[in-house]
Amino acid sequence: MSIQQNLSEIKSSLPENVTLVAVSKTKPISDLMEAYNAGQLIFGENKIQEMTEKWESMPKDIQWHMIGHVQSNKVKYMAEYVSLIHGVDSFKLLEEINKQAKKNQRVINCLLQIYIAEEESKFGLDESELNQILTSEEFKQLKNINIVGLMGIATFTDNQTQIKMEFQNLKLIFDKFTVHNSQFTILSMGMSSDYKLAMECGSTMVRIGSSIFGERNLKI
Repeated sequence: MSIQQNLSEIKSSLPENVTLVAVSKTKPISDLMEAYNAGQLIFGENKIQEMTEKWESMPKDIQWHMIGHVQSNKVKYMAEYVSLIHGVDSFKLLEEINKQAKKNQRVINCLLQIYIAEEESKFGLDESELNQILTSEEFKQLKNINIVGLMGIATFTDNQTQIKMEFQNLKLIFDKFTVHNSQFTILSMGMSSDYKLAMECGSTMVRIGSSIFGERNLKI
């Protein structure tokens, strides 16, 4: 099927409260424009340089989401335009995002990444680290960031029971912290292989790439 057909099929399966992020990393602008012309306005990238090049070339009503691991020294390149940064996993990174947002006279929305997978390669905070950040006086001084929710990535496995348990755990943490953080409206979990399960577990934002654009070149 075409990108447009893939998008149409996926969107028809999403509840109204779930936002679709089209993961366009490594894909050419022509593919993104096909999705854009089909009505998709939110794209997710995992490399800041690639995202910036696409932002410079594409329509300015697009929302760009940084979904990959973020290096502090590269925040400045996306601070002018990024709509949402998904994978914030340290207070040091929050400070840098705040600094660069202030330089650009912006408030940048962020999601704090929670470690839920049984894989050492994944990044993220545990529940106690999350609480420590959100209740610290230093955090309250950061006026140019807005924490709008949490995100997490499940273990890369075919074990659906394990994936479901990890998603449910993240939903429990999200619900617990939403009580004291009313701006928490986004729970970003679920990708092409597990987004339907993620939605069953309470996800409000899914990150889907290969099911829209086809498999990507793993060498890139």
